[in-house]
Amino acid sequence: MDSKKLAQLCRDCADNKKAENILVLDVRKLSSVTDYFVIASGSSEPHLRAIVSEITDHLRDTYDLRATRVDGASGGAWVVLDFFDVIIHVMRTDVRERYDLESLWGDAAKMTTKAAKKAPAAKKSSATKTRKRKPAKS
Repeated sequence: MDSKKLAQLCRDCADNKKAENILVLDVRKLSSVTDYFVIASGSSEPHLRAIVSEITDHLRDTYDLRATRVDGASGGAWVVLDFFDVIIHVMRTDVRERYDLESLWGDAAKMTTKAAKKAPAAKKSSATKTRKRKPAKS
């Protein structure tokens, strides 16, 4: 699997677990270590564990891919998954703000996501529609 597809897949897995502020940085021109960073925030340690598990389990079960290295405690505030060409940072929001990887890698191109198709607006049921009433005949 190419690194771009892997980064997108990791982003989608994080999104499946409601990760916040997911960002994919293309660092191919800036780093000889990896091609992409995926950065995602979680609101609590259990949320981080759920995000990390979703990524690792899906990649292992579906594509037989395993991280070459995992850094950070499973109950910690920052977990790094190293898939060689893609490095995923899953952080608690306050830790992400403190270390500010987006600014550190500010020259990296941000991978755009496909525009999500907006669901059509729900039609109001006849019970909630407001209608003008005809004046009553006298």
